[in-house]
Amino acid sequence: QVQLVESGGGLVQAGGSLRLSCAASGSIFGITAMGWYRQAPGKQRDLVATITRSGMTNYADSVKGRFTISRDNAKNSWYLQMNSLKPEDTAVYFCNMRTYKDYWGQGTQVTVSS
Repeated sequence: QVQLVESGGGLVQAGGSLRLSCAASGSIFGITAMGWYRQAPGKQRDLVATITRSGMTNYADSVKGRFTISRDNAKNSWYLQMNSLKPEDTAVYFCNMRTYKDYWGQGTQVTVSS
């Protein structure tokens, strides 16, 4: 049974920073990519950033230059450093792990006040 556990969300003022963490446990094999997605109220879940096992990254245009995704393959963990946060970054953030199927974390709330 694969489980993803997220941490690091919270309330921050605009311009501040937060770091999200995701740790995967269980029978894990064949990981192709890890990532972060977010879902604001009334909106669809959107990609924020992804990183492959080899370290290739991809970012949504709205977060380029502000967010950085990284990973620790040995720990089956990945992270999202979020700087210069804006109110429009407010959402529930979900970590994702892609193998032959997608696995999701439970979500962590990030709220940016203006």
